[in-house]
Amino acid sequence: MIRVWKWIAFVALGGALLVASGMVDVRVSVRDRVAGAIDLFGEGEEKAAEAPEAFWQEGGKPIAPAPAPAGAPTSFADLAERVSPAIVNIQTSKKIAAGEQRPHPLEEFFPPGFRDYLQIPREIPSLGTGFVISADGYIATNNHVIEDVDTIEVNFLSGEKLSAEIVGRDPSTDVALIHVKPEKDLPFLPLGNSDEVRPGDWVLAVGNPFGLEHTVTAGIVSAKHRAINNPGSLQARFDDFIQTDAAINPGNSGGPLLNLSGEVIGINTAIRQNANSVGFAIPVNIAKGVLPQLRTRGKVSRGWLGVYIQAIDQDTADLLGLDSKQGALVSKVDPRGPAADAGVERGDVIIEFNGEPVAEMDQLPKLVAAAPVGSKAKIKVLRKGKEKSLTVQLGELEATGAVARVEPEARPGAYGLQVRTVTPEIAQELGLEGPEGVVVSRVEPGSPAEEAGLRRGDVILEVNQEPIGDAAEFRDALEEAERGALLLVSRGGSQIYVPLKREKG
Repeated sequence: MIRVWKWIAFVALGGALLVASGMVDVRVSVRDRVAGAIDLFGEGEEKAAEAPEAFWQEGGKPIAPAPAPAGAPTSFADLAERVSPAIVNIQTSKKIAAGEQRPHPLEEFFPPGFRDYLQIPREIPSLGTGFVISADGYIATNNHVIEDVDTIEVNFLSGEKLSAEIVGRDPSTDVALIHVKPEKDLPFLPLGNSDEVRPGDWVLAVGNPFGLEHTVTAGIVSAKHRAINNPGSLQARFDDFIQTDAAINPGNSGGPLLNLSGEVIGINTAIRQNANSVGFAIPVNIAKGVLPQLRTRGKVSRGWLGVYIQAIDQDTADLLGLDSKQGALVSKVDPRGPAADAGVERGDVIIEFNGEPVAEMDQLPKLVAAAPVGSKAKIKVLRKGKEKSLTVQLGELEATGAVARVEPEARPGAYGLQVRTVTPEIAQELGLEGPEGVVVSRVEPGSPAEEAGLRRGDVILEVNQEPIGDAAEFRDALEEAERGALLLVSRGGSQIYVPLKREKG
């Protein structure tokens, strides 16, 4: 009996310490698993495909949205009452077989009986939010809410429960579409225009945080065009989030962010860990770009250009003789890609795509992805100071491919470095395609080369857009560079332009 009480006291004390230290989720239920808002921080001429027809309503009065009041509202109650019938609680479950469960990070501290419980086959439930976008039962939510689940149940404000099936999902944007079969038309939410949203606008979020159904929170749009994913991830290519201080918590995922007219302007998706009132929503215009394809094909096809690009800093712009830092600098062209067939070359600066100016590098991937697969796209480039127009027939982006891969930025700043000619043996050792250029063997501390971000093992292929054959050519090219040099550097399979400044003296 004494041993039992000691064991109980040990578990209680351990639990208290873990809760106090913030190491564990303090929810009591062992079964519940909330599909939380993700913590993302710690031609024959061929005709372009026609835009698919929208199956939702733009504005209008499907649920009699309230007119936007002037100034600060005195209450959000009328708006919340109007929109709530179209907002649903999504409950999912996944069957976990014995032996498929991942070890718990604190498993060594659990008593033997509890470790055995973790290996029992069981269903793992999850909670999220969605919202009806058509009277015949189409519901928008997040991909991560319904990904890799066995069953989906949709609970309405009225108490009605309906089983749902996955129509389509898009991991790249975290948008998903599910469908229920109602006996009568459902109330639904109109989709607004997120491009018109401005920081400071009032917004409302309705969802099921921690399973607390139809929780209403209000706030403002804190910022737009936020990038929150790891730059090397698939999702980062489409980062363009709305930031809001309307409270978003685990379980709000997939719920609507609404303006004061009751229109959806975003899909609540992510939070920042340990931050007060910092949430992120997918702009509804991004969702409107993928929902038609999800409905008809179950997935999204995106255009593929096949280039590696990087941003242009002032030093690079000066060395390239550019008047501004606008555009996307092509550091590499995929030899199998559409851009190579169209005549795009390394060192080109893409300044326009299908009539849309490319002011910043990260605009290009979004423009390319939105273009129909197989369509002919007009691009405008700057090549050694001269403007050139090209036509490229876009391919289809694979799930693991890159629309226009973004290369890491090099630090601005070569001198203070030693190089060796790349021999066949060195090329094989470094995994290079062939013996070209020179390899950096030493970078002196405090030198211009170090300031430029060069490192031992870098392979320099060009100086001021001229190929380098050996170490002697490299030294001659640097001596002729009066304003510094723009180097093309191969590093870890990627290629980037590195501007080098001549040391002052």
